[in-house]
Amino acid sequence: MGEHLLCSENPNMLPVEEWMPLDRLPAARSGRTPCRDRRAEPSGSPGTDQDKQTRPGARRRFWGAAYALLILLTGTNLPTPLYQGYEARFGFSPLVATLIFAAYVGALIPSLLVAGPLSDAVGRRKVLLPAVALAALGSLVFALAADTEWLFAARILQGLALGAASGPLTASLAELEPSGNRRKAALVSTVASMGGLGLGPVLAGLLAQYAPAPHVLPFVADIVLLVPAAAAITALPTTRPAARWRPRRPAIPAAMRAVFATSGTASCLAFAVVGLFLTLIPTYVTTLSGSENLFLGGAAVALMLVCSVLAQLVAYGRPARALELTGLPLLAAGLVLLALAGSVSSLTLLLIATVVAGIGQGLAFLGGLTAVSQAATVDRHAEVLSGFYVIVYLGVGLPVIGVGFLATVAGLLAAVQYFAGVVALLCVTVLIVLVRVRHRALTTAASAPCDTAGD
Repeated sequence: MGEHLLCSENPNMLPVEEWMPLDRLPAARSGRTPCRDRRAEPSGSPGTDQDKQTRPGARRRFWGAAYALLILLTGTNLPTPLYQGYEARFGFSPLVATLIFAAYVGALIPSLLVAGPLSDAVGRRKVLLPAVALAALGSLVFALAADTEWLFAARILQGLALGAASGPLTASLAELEPSGNRRKAALVSTVASMGGLGLGPVLAGLLAQYAPAPHVLPFVADIVLLVPAAAAITALPTTRPAARWRPRRPAIPAAMRAVFATSGTASCLAFAVVGLFLTLIPTYVTTLSGSENLFLGGAAVALMLVCSVLAQLVAYGRPARALELTGLPLLAAGLVLLALAGSVSSLTLLLIATVVAGIGQGLAFLGGLTAVSQAATVDRHAEVLSGFYVIVYLGVGLPVIGVGFLATVAGLLAAVQYFAGVVALLCVTVLIVLVRVRHRALTTAASAPCDTAGD
């Protein structure tokens, strides 16, 4: 009996979040904390059944889904270093570039809301294969673009594609991870997402700077890379419809709304910084370095995202809340340094800000996605993750649009400084809320009665 006993009298008892999934915290707060053997719980992976046998081909399908997510994110971020050339070619203002980005986000969010529940009902492949086709069509429209309207159309197609794929692919990774470890699946998902965000600007900048047809070749390369992605999705297991799908108002299960609110807000702020870097950092680098090299601007964006990925890999296995509590202050510090870099015109300080913000972004996003994925129930997994990505992409889109409008009035430097100050303050606010929630959960769990289980 003592082997199954773990209670507050045990001096070696770990904090509740070290062994309890976030979706169990409501029960802890109600005083019904179950006593569990921490050794019996897979590291950070609620719902893991380590006794089940690894299905043949499961590992291959898992990494195939990760590749598909990586390439879809890569394709949607190819235009980042190319907008300056489009402005010169088609004669539009930076504000129009901001509106093109807004069209992308405006198409992405409704697609997220529809595709997640739809894939839960009809199966992943029936949603993901059309998404890949839309992504290829978007790249084709970019490659053939003859005026500004083509750019709007291409970005709308890319938004629809990524919106349809993000939730189902992330859910597929959690379902296909061979050992059932949702924490590992969340890590792979965030690394693939950040990798695609970074690879897109680097690939486009490299090809545009050093290869012919700078506004065509990057998108042709993307179409080629999408072919194996389609093959990987075709190899996904066939699933029976879980329910008859019908349009409905997006909803988050009541048991996980607190987790969704805090983790969604933290990830929203993390991606607001990503949006800022994707749209404005190439211009910052051009201004501070005096160089017009397209690859240099794309590489600076990639540096932030590489730091995000490395931070996630190093921090893998830590509790979701601990990741958020570490990432948010680093994110705020990076934003403050970013504002200072513009004030003193220092490229070195900009690079330091990029590294610090990248680390903070990676930790905050990994913590948020892990928390939400752990708390989501199987039957609504893709729906919940699609809702999570709605929050994430609102963080990418709305602040950037606001900064774009503000830059036309107050100038780019002032707009970035205002943005950095406001988001840094919000990061500190969410950090305070998370600290209070964590403290309340630990206090309640420590004072709760402990059940015992007989052998």
